[in-house]
Amino acid sequence: MSQTTKRALEASLKTLLLQKPLDKITIADITEDCGISRMTFYYHFKDIYDLVEWSCAEDAAKALAGKKTYATWQQGFLQIFEAVVENKPFIMNVYHSVSREQVELYLHKVTYDLLIGVVEEKAAGMTVREEDKKFIADFYKWAFVGIMLDWIKGGMREDPQKIIDRLAMLIHGDVTRALGNYRTDKN
Repeated sequence: MSQTTKRALEASLKTLLLQKPLDKITIADITEDCGISRMTFYYHFKDIYDLVEWSCAEDAAKALAGKKTYATWQQGFLQIFEAVVENKPFIMNVYHSVSREQVELYLHKVTYDLLIGVVEEKAAGMTVREEDKKFIADFYKWAFVGIMLDWIKGGMREDPQKIIDRLAMLIHGDVTRALGNYRTDKN
């Protein structure tokens, strides 16, 4: 029941975002649209931004479902783009509101989760410190998120597949090369 209520609150928020900006939406608006009490809202979320964060995390989990390997990172990243496009009114509204960092946090988390999976896979059989693997994943995360934020800021006009194809050419083999540079078991 808890997940059902949370999803209903998310759906109400997304519906309301088609009508007005995030900073003009109140908890009363959401609960009225959803047909629940304010107390029920507060049972699940501390405020609207908590609901936004939860919604972003849910979308991220769906976007990446099983696409965290070197062979599938491009598909995973494309699915992140597709999730953003699918939720364009939500993302654009949140991005242009006072809670822009929510979109950035969402993108950082989902992109890091994708990239650390790739780094871990490529590091198999190598002795590389955890902090170095995290550093490599963070480096690519910042690059990927920067590109995606520019794409969002530009109104999501460019074809995501073209962006991913260009990224693939740019980083082909670089994760493995970076891990090789951080190996602690070199002879």
